[in-house]
Amino acid sequence: MLNQTKVYLSLLSLIFVFTAEAQQKEKGENNPVFEGWYADPEGIIFEKQYWIYPTFSAPYEKQVFLDAFSSPDLVNWKKHKKIIDTSDVKWAHKAMWAPSIIKKGNQYFLFFGANDIQSNEEEGGIGVAVASQPEGPYKDHLGKPLISKFHNGAQPIDQFAFRDSDGQYYLIYGGWKHCNIAKLNENFTGFIPFADGETFKEITPENYVEGPFMFKKDDKYYFMWSEGGWTGPDYSVAYAIADSPIGPFKRVGKILQQDAEIATGAGHHSVIKVPEEDKYYIVYHRRPLDQTDRNSRVTCIDEMHFDENGLIKPVKITEKGVKRNPLK
Repeated sequence: MLNQTKVYLSLLSLIFVFTAEAQQKEKGENNPVFEGWYADPEGIIFEKQYWIYPTFSAPYEKQVFLDAFSSPDLVNWKKHKKIIDTSDVKWAHKAMWAPSIIKKGNQYFLFFGANDIQSNEEEGGIGVAVASQPEGPYKDHLGKPLISKFHNGAQPIDQFAFRDSDGQYYLIYGGWKHCNIAKLNENFTGFIPFADGETFKEITPENYVEGPFMFKKDDKYYFMWSEGGWTGPDYSVAYAIADSPIGPFKRVGKILQQDAEIATGAGHHSVIKVPEEDKYYIVYHRRPLDQTDRNSRVTCIDEMHFDENGLIKPVKITEKGVKRNPLK
């Protein structure tokens, strides 16, 4: 009888916890959006689900896999463990960073950085893996890095795959305060030179550090990036607007940064645009106020708005986060 009572009380306790969490989420109080240390999140929509692909935030030697998260409504998230790890990528040994994903045909292509190379003599760079469903499992597409060298001073990290409205796919990437754009070939096995013969075209704007992202709105190209140092409180996001994916990009201003009352180091973001709605979300990482370790980063979502001239309004980071928004 005593054991049955303990089981009953345990069940009541679990029900209470789940109910409290559900009520909190229904109010929209869901920043961070899921548990665990995760950074550099890429948000995207596949198969009527919201997806987030982040970096596992840990010491470099422990960054040997990537997890993914899916949600039907931006509030309730399901974890997909180890969609890829270094056992599937023989040349990658550590520092699997900043995944970017794009669908082409019936396949999903996952781009990632690995090994944090510091010179052309080291093995690593930007890789690409492929799967038949968003949650993987992903397998190395090439058996070697897609980009393994420094071009125009850009460290081969922080890749973002972008599909233009004309069907051309681009890879935008770069650390060490340099950013390149390159035209992906049909099979994502290499690149197509631009008309002027360049393969890796530098598009670095003022104050660029890392973490590029691009989207198109009203026939304008919005190019966004992270500024400051990722371990410090000055990490932030700025943007520029141009008529072409290759710019020129003139910095407009900063739109995401820390709030001393909420969190520090807000940066390395992505943007989700809801289909058939004029609604945009910014997905980013930040460091809780009670954390000092550089890897203590969490993934959050807040709304992003534009003014009447199409300029991005500064984003207010919140603890509340966003409300439930099931996809139609």
